[in-house]
Amino acid sequence: MAKVVTMGEIMLRLSTPRFERFMQVDEFDVCYAGGEANVAVSLANYGHDAEYVTMVPDNPIGEACVAALRKMNVKTDNIPRGGERLGVYYLETGAAMRPSQVVYDRAHSSISTAKASDFDFDKIFDGCDWFHFTGITPAISDEAALLTEEALKIAKAKGVKVSCDLNFRKKLWSSEKAQKVMTGLMKYVDVCIGNEEDAEKVLGFKPGKTDVTAGELELAGYKSIFEQMIEKFNFEYVISSLRVSHSASDNGWSACIYSRDTKEFYHSREYRICPIVDRVGGGDSFAGGVICGLLDGKNFKDALEFGVAASALKHTIPGDYNMVTRKEVDALVGGDGSGRVQR
Repeated sequence: MAKVVTMGEIMLRLSTPRFERFMQVDEFDVCYAGGEANVAVSLANYGHDAEYVTMVPDNPIGEACVAALRKMNVKTDNIPRGGERLGVYYLETGAAMRPSQVVYDRAHSSISTAKASDFDFDKIFDGCDWFHFTGITPAISDEAALLTEEALKIAKAKGVKVSCDLNFRKKLWSSEKAQKVMTGLMKYVDVCIGNEEDAEKVLGFKPGKTDVTAGELELAGYKSIFEQMIEKFNFEYVISSLRVSHSASDNGWSACIYSRDTKEFYHSREYRICPIVDRVGGGDSFAGGVICGLLDGKNFKDALEFGVAASALKHTIPGDYNMVTRKEVDALVGGDGSGRVQR
């Protein structure tokens, strides 16, 4: 199996139980979560040698966070202790026409103040096959953006394949700053993952007449911007998840991919996910599934189908982590979406 490194911010997630609103609750469900950590967990579940790199505070909350990762078979050898605190995010899970809400409390988190000198990237990327990061990490602070660039430089110098999930977060930075920072990082990226908002807000490409809130997807628009993105950045693959939001509880879910080398555009099978249990982490589970498929040597179409199926299953699982096995994903790819009891 391949060695994969992911790097970013992991946070304490506090979510309202039973679809309740913030004003109703006097207790929260607790877990630890973050975009790149979620990808590492998925890859560890599929049997790959997954390692997560971050910084956590030197206190019991930081240790509990690291222990949660170890429980999921993610390697944590290169997580230094330091900084002020672990970031927190609060999640109010929506239902029907009421959307979910996220409130961040992550200012001055440990990883946001970390420096490249806190990490031995030469050692971290020794023998590494794949490095994954997201647009969230450079967004949390200028220091984190510099840290990300230094990691990318060393990864590429060692011949490591690099993927990026663009993951635009409007609560962290503006589209203008995202484009300024992320455009400079794209020269290190081989596989670019995102959705229609990410492509527009982070890199300035808008896919035609697509309107996910109205349930309208214009696939020709995606193909066009994928070709433009490859021409500008020379990505090996450009990949987009496609979410049609009928409501917070009912989504259509599929994806598309474009190959630089074969110049082929492919749209996956679409899953109707209803009711959704927890959609947070859905994009990360998709990225983890696609990366796994590519690492396994699947052709890009089969890798995409594996990622879409894995993510469809994630929508049925509480928490950010995708707690599924290869066997379960393969069964869904093979057409078994019946949900029948397995005895």
